[in-house]
Amino acid sequence: MKTPATKSMAKPPRERRALQVVAIGGGTGLSTLLKGLREYVARPGENAAGAAIAELSAVVTVTDDGGSSGRLRKELNILPPGDIRNCIVALSEDQALLSQLFQYRFHGESALDGHSFGNLFLAALAGVTGDFAEAVKLSSEILTTRGHIFPATTSNVELEAVMNDGSRVRGETRITCSQKRIVRLEMVPGDVKPMPQTLAALAQADLISIGPGSLFTSLIPNVLVHGIPEAMANSPAIKVFVCNLMTQANESLGLTAADHVRAIYDHAGCAILDYALLNRTPASRAMKAKYALEAATQIVADAEELRKLGVEPIFGDYLFEEDGVVRHAYGAVAHDLLQLASRPRPRAAAGSPTLKA
Repeated sequence: MKTPATKSMAKPPRERRALQVVAIGGGTGLSTLLKGLREYVARPGENAAGAAIAELSAVVTVTDDGGSSGRLRKELNILPPGDIRNCIVALSEDQALLSQLFQYRFHGESALDGHSFGNLFLAALAGVTGDFAEAVKLSSEILTTRGHIFPATTSNVELEAVMNDGSRVRGETRITCSQKRIVRLEMVPGDVKPMPQTLAALAQADLISIGPGSLFTSLIPNVLVHGIPEAMANSPAIKVFVCNLMTQANESLGLTAADHVRAIYDHAGCAILDYALLNRTPASRAMKAKYALEAATQIVADAEELRKLGVEPIFGDYLFEEDGVVRHAYGAVAHDLLQLASRPRPRAAAGSPTLKA
């Protein structure tokens, strides 16, 4: 059985200059990937000359309106801190006490019930500094993260989905709960912009990844921010889609890997990907049966359709099972991502290549 740390400490295949890497996403998918990538960034105080990644940046969607994040967003008029908190913890040098503290969730019959300490900490720092982005920066320094974390936008935004019956649903929580199929996603207001630091990181990147994560509520919101898809398209970086393992109820049931890419392109307004990392490891029979209860299946890796979109499929063993769910083997994903950074942009070719260790 694969473990999440599989290959996480493996060295890149050959000596090359350290990379500028940008990972885009949201939800648990992005924070999971960051756990793998952080192992290639030099620890504080270490000589960075031998590290594979010179600088790691995460761009995080900020449209969550449920749970602790949603409550703080409404009560304090701040950006939702939950996904950002998870990324801070994933990149933290201290994976013990401080990380546990940031993830601690209060329980009981009080106003704190359901809030995580990290969310409250970010909210407090945002109040002290008057700037949520500065609060994220300071929190990252306190936890000694091996990377930078940027909200996709610092504007207060909501998602609105156009459904397959023509109706509109406003708000991420309502969208994910809807039983209708999402046809198109919009951001309200529609003219928001990213942080200058985000655009600079994309322009200087050698490698940009998007995914894994919920297609419509974690990935696509990032490319709805004006300037991000254009910066990705213009960047000299190799751009990689990290495909999800399973389809997701109310988000991607019945969608193939190529369908995911088409949806991203439709919302970005341009082609922004070179490669796609696809899992080839089958889930166990018991796990397939469990996911089937929600009509979810392993995502079909339709390699030829991806190639028609100009995206070269790369297969790897990225699935492992833990606590009754399937997860990405984040070490293997990070390892293969870094290998792709030294490849040329793909051209039409027969067969689907597999990265070698």
